[in-house]
Amino acid sequence: MDQELARKAAQLNANSFVVDAHFDLPWDVANQRERGHKDVLAGQYLDRFREGGFNLIVAAIFIENFFLPEMGLRRALDQISYLAEEVEALSGSVRLCRRLEDIRQLETNGQFGLLLSLEGADPLQNDLQLLRIFYDLGVRALGLTWSRRNYAADGCAFSTAAEDRGNGLTAFGRSLVAKAEELGMLIDVSHVNEAGFWDVIEIARKPIVASHSNCRALADTPRNLKDTQIEALAERNGVMGINAISAFVGDGSQQRGVDDLLDHVDHVVKIAGIRHVGIGFDFCSGFKNYLTLDHALATYDVLPGHHHLKDFTAGLIERGYSEDDTRLILGGNFLRVYDEILR
Repeated sequence: MDQELARKAAQLNANSFVVDAHFDLPWDVANQRERGHKDVLAGQYLDRFREGGFNLIVAAIFIENFFLPEMGLRRALDQISYLAEEVEALSGSVRLCRRLEDIRQLETNGQFGLLLSLEGADPLQNDLQLLRIFYDLGVRALGLTWSRRNYAADGCAFSTAAEDRGNGLTAFGRSLVAKAEELGMLIDVSHVNEAGFWDVIEIARKPIVASHSNCRALADTPRNLKDTQIEALAERNGVMGINAISAFVGDGSQQRGVDDLLDHVDHVVKIAGIRHVGIGFDFCSGFKNYLTLDHALATYDVLPGHHHLKDFTAGLIERGYSEDDTRLILGGNFLRVYDEILR
């Protein structure tokens, strides 16, 4: 990369509020803590987040099939507890954000922020009251499903060859959307199948997000959104975060890179406008395969990690995005949604 372009990209990252809307940090912290490692956040992640210029990471609580159904709730609570201990050990340099004001104060206080989300409502099973418990523990975003069926809805398949049962939200899932909006939680439709997506569009009253989804027009997997879905998300004033996992960036016939990732940004802007695209990189390549993530870890991230954000930003600059528009992509668009929903 040209030295001047790299300098400009790094400076733009440093002068922007940068959000990654999806990263399975609590999952990895729990896995490593249970294997005797401590200071996982401080020793392995924090410097990389800051090198990239990130201000806020949405830390997703992911439950593997191995623990479901009986251990799902316990596993989710363990992840919250481990992450809270890691944050406490950092003596105030990292904040678990619960309110919009917490996010606004991050830059002022020189802090790095984490916002908790559930990647799938599996830990709740069919108990609506548990959602309030997770809210009180700091969870502020609800992904209705991972790519499997739960009491709320059907998840989407990873492959077009896989069977799509075609069912949308259940009665419980509809109640869950209403309850989450009442509490002031983000509704996340990444991993929900298409029927469930349209159900959410029908019943949601506030903006929704697809925290880590790409464009199906460019990579034909049910994990990505069709143009009509992207348009509907934008009509709800929502945002989709671009996913860096190669399987969702393009087919496997060629090696994919940052340029391919940027093609998805361009496509969302073309379909929906600049105000509806952000970052949800969903980095997985750095994770060890502890249990059942073969399907994810067999692929790769087209960007090496959070510390290489300047490569992404430089690509936006080269493609002619203005500084103001780039700031929207880097985090401004998600901040707009947070401003409307979080309390």
